[in-house]
Formats: sequence, C-alpha cells, structure tokens
Amino acid sequence: MIETRIAEHQGRLFKSMGDGFLAEFPSVVKAVACAVALQKDMAARNAELSEDRAIQLRIGVNLGDVIAEDGDVFGEGVNVAARIEGLAPAGGIAVTGMVHDNVGSRLDLSFEDMGEQQLKNIAQPVRLYSLGAPSGTSVRPTAVERIKPSIAVLPFTNMSGDPGQQYISDGITEDIITELARFHGLSVVARHASFHFANKGKSHIEVARELGVAYVVEGSLRKLGDRIRITAQLVDAITGTHVWADRYDRDAQDIFAVQDLVVAAIVTMLEGRMYAAEAAKARAKPTTSWSAYDCLLQGRNLCDHQRDAEAVPLLERAIAVDPHFALAHAWLAIALTISNIIVLDDDQMAKAESASKQALELDANDATSHWARALYYLWTGDHDRSRFHFDRALTLNPADIQIKGDYANWQRASGRPADALATIDAAIGLGPFVPDWFAAVRGLTLFDLARYADAVEALESVPVQRSSGLLYLAAARAQLGDLTGASEVIAKVKLVKPDLSLRNVIQVLHYARPEAQQHLIDALRKAGLPEQYVRPLRAS
Repeated sequence: MIETRIAEHQGRLFKSMGDGFLAEFPSVVKAVACAVALQKDMAARNAELSEDRAIQLRIGVNLGDVIAEDGDVFGEGVNVAARIEGLAPAGGIAVTGMVHDNVGSRLDLSFEDMGEQQLKNIAQPVRLYSLGAPSGTSVRPTAVERIKPSIAVLPFTNMSGDPGQQYISDGITEDIITELARFHGLSVVARHASFHFANKGKSHIEVARELGVAYVVEGSLRKLGDRIRITAQLVDAITGTHVWADRYDRDAQDIFAVQDLVVAAIVTMLEGRMYAAEAAKARAKPTTSWSAYDCLLQGRNLCDHQRDAEAVPLLERAIAVDPHFALAHAWLAIALTISNIIVLDDDQMAKAESASKQALELDANDATSHWARALYYLWTGDHDRSRFHFDRALTLNPADIQIKGDYANWQRASGRPADALATIDAAIGLGPFVPDWFAAVRGLTLFDLARYADAVEALESVPVQRSSGLLYLAAARAQLGDLTGASEVIAKVKLVKPDLSLRNVIQVLHYARPEAQQHLIDALRKAGLPEQYVRPLRAS
C-alpha cells in the first residue's frame, strides 16, 4: 500500500528502517498529498481491525537540501523530516513552516500551528504545523496545481537601431510577463529565466526544452519618434507551429493598450475568452503618459543592475509626470528602501513608506505594490506586516521569483534561517537563470546558520556585491579566523560608506531574535568595524 501510494505521487522510496520509511518527491504538494492519502488508507484499514492490530502512522514532511548517494539520501533536509515525524500526532502529519508556506491553499487542508520546536541536533528552532484533511473529502490539487499551459516570454528584439533603447524592449517584455502571471491558469516562466536566452540564437524547441514549457512568446519593438511598432507571436514549441501572431502600429502613449491586446490574445488562445475578459477587469489602468512609462523603465533597469540610488530621480520624475502611476510609486519605494538598508536615512525611509502606501492606495491588486510595502516593513523591523504583504504579493504573482527571493530574506530575519535556506535553494534550483543577488541572500542565511565557510563561498560568488553582502562576508571571514581578509572587506565597504560603524548597523538590523542580531554584531566587531564613526580632523 505504501509503495503504491508513493509511486502514484511520483515519489521514490529510498529505504525502509524497521517500522519507518523514507521517500523523496518532486514537489512539496505531491509529498503532502501522498502523506494525507497514506493516513486515509491507514484509517480505513484500521476501522476494520481490532484495536490491538491497528497501525498508527506518524509522518513528517520537510522541504530542504538532500544529497543522493548510493541509493540513499542524506542531509539536513532528511534530518529535520526524521525529527519532526516523532512530533506528529498518532495518525497525523507534522510539516515544517517551509512546507506550510509552499502548500498554501493548493490542497484542501487545515493547518494547526504547533509553534517553534527545538529539534535534536538541529541548531535553529523549527516552526511546525500539524494537518489533516477535512473528513469525508478527498485531497486533490486545486486549480493552482492542475496541469496548466506553460509559457515563456522571450526578450523582445529592439529594432530601433539604437542600443540605448534596449531597456524599452526589455521593460515591455517584463510587463507582459507580469500581466500573464496574473492569470493563475497559466504557468509563466520568470523573467530572469526567459532573459537568459536573449541573443543566444536557439530555436523555439531548444528554448522550450531547457525551460520546460509548451509555448513560447517572442516579438520585436521599433520606436521612431512618437510612434511604436510591436510584433508578437505565440508559438507551440512542441509542434513548432504559430498559434497566433499580430502587429501593432500605435502612438507611444498607447503602449499599455498594446500590452493588454497581446496579453488578451495569448490568454484567449490558451485559457478562453471569458476568463481573459474577467481577469482583465481587475487590473487597474496604468499611466497614459509615455514619458512617465519611459522613466519607470529606465529606473527599473537601474534597480535590476544594483544601482537603486541612481534610479530614484527617474522614478520621482515618472511620478511628477503622472502622480497616479502606481507602479512608479512602488518602484520608488523599493529603490529608496534598498539603497538605505545599511546607513539608515530617516528622511529617505519616510519617503519609502509614503511611496509604498501610495502605491497600494492606487492599486491594491498589484503584486509589486505589496512587495514594496513588504520590503519597507522588513527593513524597518515590522515582521508581521511584512509577512502579510509578502503573502499577498505571492498570491497575486506567484511567478515573480524576485519576490520569492526577498521572502527568503523575511524568513531569515524572522528567525527561520533553515526555512529561508530551503526557500532560496528551491528558487535557485528552478534553473541557472536566477538573479545574481540570490547568492547573496543565500550567503546571509548561511552566516545566520553559522555555516561560515559556505557563507564565504556564496558571498564571493556574487558579481556585483551590495554593502550589506560585503558586511556579512567580512563577518563570516572573521568567524573563520581570517581577520586580515575580514579587515580588507571592511575597508572596501568604507570606501563607499566612509561613515559606517557598528552604531549604524545596529540601527538598521531587522532581526526578530536578539541573539541573531548579537551574532552579527560580535562578528563585525571582530572584523574590525569601528564602534562609531569619528570624523577625521583637517589641518587649517
């Protein structure tokens, strides 16, 4: 019975140990669904047996790193699952917070919070939940988990003859991806994965095979003066046939109308006209100003390249042109927050708070607006409000991998570094096309878990390092006894932020647990970061 159920849910039974067994699954939803199915099977079996012959299973489910070797699996992910199994109620299931967060509403299940538990030989406490299926109902995936049309939008080709306008083509592509992701009946590949294939010269079939999708969208953009021409086509990557294609010649001011037409055409082909029309009604209308949109695209492009402070004036200009442009307010809040997370500027953070609030007032159904608000609350230490807005953002746009990366940051700061590592590793595991800063989040998390050598390796792999990542790199080196290396990194940070001190860092630390905060402070003190900034005297 057990082997049959595991096979039905595409799992692999690795070993049986006395009265226990260990299995691995391709998705957390399949793992939980299998666990519930097993418990239902056992309950039905036990109902026909005397009490002395009944068998009560306890099942633990975790999401995390494993190492497969010689037909077995090892690693902390396995260790945690083994530990929580004993905490499950008889005939019930215990899951980690990471499992709980990833399953969400995908299965018709009720969760009960068991609080944080200290597990044997596991350094950090782990939040656990117990669950059971509603009596008399079957556990089956909801619409989120059913087979959905999978699609990748490749970067639109810039046909303007001006490489300086590439950000426009990229920005329009990103907006189409975002809008498609609002339709939960589609499975949309994240922007960073799609953009990996820019100018690679690969065929639709090759791209689809590498990304694991059935459909590919491609197109081009030409901007001449105040006019734009956009071509777009939807390709069935399995057969190579063109499902739909069209060309739009419009005023630049009509760019959002063109985006709506492209999205509606794709969704209509894959999901149906009624669904496309109803979902489109929920979308707040963006700006009608090309100038405002152009400033947004330039600012967002700078943020993508770790140049958040430079993006601020462009985003402010977009808002000056159109004060009702929700996305511009959201990205302004993001840029202000990220550029002020080491040396806190109260005025700038007040602007970030105002911008994120305004974004939500203008469009409460926009994932980026909730992400901006979540980031503001994260970096000002309001973990509960941050969690609320992260949950809302991921509900509105589950395909946005950047939101998932920052959600891992929230888990880390909230005292759940093991869950954070599982989240960021799961995101990185989606493919080699994730943002570079994911490695930095992984490095910060590994430092919090006292895995200093791994933290150094992760942080040193980041091509463009923010000051926050460099501080953790210095701290990790200091903890390994490399005080010279730590001091060199501190010196590099102070070239950018000469007034940086422990006092600054303490003001902006956002850890929920005092011991986690002290862990970093002690390491930075060991690395040579001064207690407070002393302005150098100048000879008169």
